[in-house]
Amino acid sequence: MAKKLNIGLFGFGCVGQGLYHVLSNSKGFTANITRIAVKDKNKPRSLDAGIFTFDKYEILDNPEINVIIELIDDADEAFEIVKYAILKGKHVVTANKKMVAIHLKELYELQENHNVSLLYEASTCGSIPIIRTLEEYFDNEQLNKVSGIFNGTTNYILTKTISEKISYNAALKQAQEKGFAETDPTSDVEGFDPKYKAVIIALHAFGVFAKPEEVLNLGITTLHENDIKYASEKGYKIKLVPTVKQTKGSVSVFVLPKFIRHENPLFFVDNEFNGVIVEGEFSGEQFLKGKGAGGHPTGAAVLSDISALSYDYKYAFKKLNQLQKNKVSNDVFIKAYIRFNTAIDLDVLQATQVYEQYTSENYNYVIARVNILDLLAQREYILKNNLFISEVGEEINSVPVKTQDNEAALKAVI
Repeated sequence: MAKKLNIGLFGFGCVGQGLYHVLSNSKGFTANITRIAVKDKNKPRSLDAGIFTFDKYEILDNPEINVIIELIDDADEAFEIVKYAILKGKHVVTANKKMVAIHLKELYELQENHNVSLLYEASTCGSIPIIRTLEEYFDNEQLNKVSGIFNGTTNYILTKTISEKISYNAALKQAQEKGFAETDPTSDVEGFDPKYKAVIIALHAFGVFAKPEEVLNLGITTLHENDIKYASEKGYKIKLVPTVKQTKGSVSVFVLPKFIRHENPLFFVDNEFNGVIVEGEFSGEQFLKGKGAGGHPTGAAVLSDISALSYDYKYAFKKLNQLQKNKVSNDVFIKAYIRFNTAIDLDVLQATQVYEQYTSENYNYVIARVNILDLLAQREYILKNNLFISEVGEEINSVPVKTQDNEAALKAVI
């Protein structure tokens, strides 16, 4: 039998209002939002003023409130709220992927030590139930890779710029007007948002705690019309793809643009939708698709966690217990399209094994092999010099493949 939940809600923005709407219209499940903590005292709101408070401790110290829902933007403040709630013995649901990813190991230990449940399905891939799928369906199967489109904002922008031929700035403005992008879109377009989600997925898929600062994220801010033209001529779409992959006893985690062909299910994931591909050793490839941006899809994911709490659900972290020997290592090589300015750029990135090359007065690129660790070390250089790098194909290897002919081809470019 479901137990009664008295909820204290932090934040009443896009997701908070979406949650309130889906909870109010949910059939077969009820939970009581007792109080809502907000920051701005002057902002007009659609609910009676009596339900709101500006003192977080009025919620956190209320013994009748047994569940905290955290839906604010500030990751530091969110962590303080969540930690305080757990120490008070309250269950927590959060959608804050940055907060969860940065403090993942500490949050894991806190909930284990205080016998409460911390759920965060809404932090990762919007309405797609990927965390619970990994925890419950793939709990005993060896996985090879989890990848996909984890950010609806960048996918919306890429859809508009590539398929509808509108400018990057116009597409970004549209995304902001529709509530898919924040006023400051940095976290989305530079790949931080999908990186945080990949870090979370790495724990549930492979049992590893990846540190966000050790995970490469290159977004779409340096995308140029020449890159779009190249992709179109070759039959590609460009997607921003996080990859979490098992490679010889270690797990690689990185976020890069990727050229996708029509045989890849991500090719047909457009606008604000997300798509996740899970590759199992026995089950093969599984594909999940759903809305990844907007108040209602994320609110629905929060509601799912609230419903699970009413039946005392808690993450078991099964892969962490099964695969404790796994470690994170991004010392891997990928095949990549690199648009560069001068030969110095290729030297800095330590590109090897040329597959394809083109140079002209205004446009230079190679298809070559690069090491993820080298890209991570040179991330600021890449952004400063407006280089664009996109993964090509599915090859991720722990050692480079070199041939004399290909080395000579690279020297010819340099």
